[in-house]
Amino acid sequence: MDSTTEVQPPVPVVRRNEWLKVLITAVVFYILLLVTLLLTKNSNLFPTLAMVGSFMVPVAYVAFIYERRHLSRLTMPTVSLAFIYGGLLGIIAAALLEPFFISQLDLRAILRVGFIEEFAKILGVLVIARRRRHDSEMDGLILGAAAGMGFAALESNGYAFTALLESHGSISATVEVTLIRGLLSPLGHGTWTAILASVLFRESKSCNFRINWKVINAYLLVSILHSMWDGLPLVVSSIFGQGLGVLIAWGAIGAAGLFILWRRWQEAIRLQMVLPSEIEEMCT
Repeated sequence: MDSTTEVQPPVPVVRRNEWLKVLITAVVFYILLLVTLLLTKNSNLFPTLAMVGSFMVPVAYVAFIYERRHLSRLTMPTVSLAFIYGGLLGIIAAALLEPFFISQLDLRAILRVGFIEEFAKILGVLVIARRRRHDSEMDGLILGAAAGMGFAALESNGYAFTALLESHGSISATVEVTLIRGLLSPLGHGTWTAILASVLFRESKSCNFRINWKVINAYLLVSILHSMWDGLPLVVSSIFGQGLGVLIAWGAIGAAGLFILWRRWQEAIRLQMVLPSEIEEMCT
């Protein structure tokens, strides 16, 4: 073999169904924590219960997406940082921005929430990608899913605490909020941010993000999906009733988001076959 021949780094081995082990383990510990809390009445267990309940589905969702990264060389530490940055920066940015644009809760405010939160969540992705090559759509999809799910987990944790206060300490009310938001989280934040970030990375060239009309359209799309998620159940419920109306609205919006994400994932796979993967190179 010619000593000058460049040896390509091996593609990471993809292990399937690890996400399912993560989910099952989290569910088992969630049940154990809940049973222990009910038996002992030890209020110190509540924060742990709420945290596990809020994080188990988002973490499993990110693991599911990560396992299907194909030729991407994104590492789990990088994806984990996107989860943390997307969650923390997103929550902080949304909390700071929303009071400036929302004075009362109405349909216009619901629309603004979608635009604000979709902007806030992408900040974590931008921080992670600022010193790396970011022209791979697959990388954007994975990091966007992680950032969105970090936001979803922290937001659900906040809603669980609020439910506890408003119900005057009702564990059942808190568990209901945690489980509903956890089960629905794959249809919302993680999917929307993954769509936006995948387009943002696809349109980037030579380590520079480009905000063109395709990126703007993607931002408008996910913001509208977000706003419809918050507002459409109010409209549909007036026709079909509270429970059925909410299920119809969320089901339709969630299916639309997952279909768009699936299309982005297929495109990302095709682009990986055409373009060389240089994800780990640092930008200068």
